[in-house]
Amino acid sequence: MIKLRLKRFGKKREASFRLVATNSTSRRDGRPLEELGFYNPRTKETRLNTEAIRARLAQGAQPTDSVLTLLERGGLIEKTVRASVTVGQAKQAAAREAAAKQAAKEAAEAAAKAAEEAAAAAAAAAEAPAEAAAEA
Repeated sequence: MIKLRLKRFGKKREASFRLVATNSTSRRDGRPLEELGFYNPRTKETRLNTEAIRARLAQGAQPTDSVLTLLERGGLIEKTVRASVTVGQAKQAAAREAAAKQAAKEAAEAAAKAAEEAAAAAAAAAEAPAEAAAEA
C-alpha cells in the first residue's frame, strides 16, 4: 500500500519535512517513490505539488493524519470530521450533563436543608414567646 507521509530532514531541533509517497512498509526516512511537497512547522510554510498529490490519491494512496491535516489546510481534500473527534465530543457532553445533574442535586439538597433549618428556627421562635408568657 502506498502512503503519503512526512519525511524528516534538517538540523537537530530544527526539523523540516518533505511530503512523500512511499511504500507503507518502508522506513520513515527511507527512499521515497516520489516527493510531493514540503512543510516547515516552525514557519508554517507549506508547498504542495497539487497535481502529483491528486494523482497519488486517485491511485489509492492513504495519507497519514498529519498529512491529511496539511491537505485539508491546502484545500486538496474536503475537511471531514474524524471519528475520534465525534467520540471525544460525545464524552465531553456526557460529562457536562453529569456535572449539571450533580450540581442540581446538591443545590436541591442545600435548599431542603435550609428550609428545614428555617422551619426549626420558626418553631423555636414560636415557642420562645409562649415560654416567656408562661413564666410571667
